[in-house]
Amino acid sequence: MSEPFSVRVTVRGYETDVQGHLNQAVYLNYAEHARWSLLHAAGVSQARLIGQGVGPVALETTIRYRRELLAGDEVDVTCAFEWGGGKTFRMVQSVRKADGTVAAEITAVGGILDLTARKLVDDPSAVFKELATDPALFGL
Repeated sequence: MSEPFSVRVTVRGYETDVQGHLNQAVYLNYAEHARWSLLHAAGVSQARLIGQGVGPVALETTIRYRRELLAGDEVDVTCAFEWGGGKTFRMVQSVRKADGTVAAEITAVGGILDLTARKLVDDPSAVFKELATDPALFGL
């Protein structure tokens, strides 16, 4: 398996809580940023998704916090897609400090919503294959 897609983020002071560590909700923002960065790198824009009448949806997210992050810490947020055979897929992500220490592990279940029918499409991997200029970034 190849290395997962990764994007670097610097923890900003306003993202921290009263204890001085990254607010728990911001981990979701970092995960979402990495996902959209992967889509962009693969050639899948919001405009292309809308043009096809579909959009990605998050159905479930789990975060396991491992180490605290402080303002100024640089982290790499990874994203890798895992495909099954149904209407959903998994995204496996990690937030790692620059020294490699895992600060958080994030797993999410997603799907592709048909914006007209308001139902999940049967084969989300086919949508990504069709729209992507680099489907390999999705593990396809």
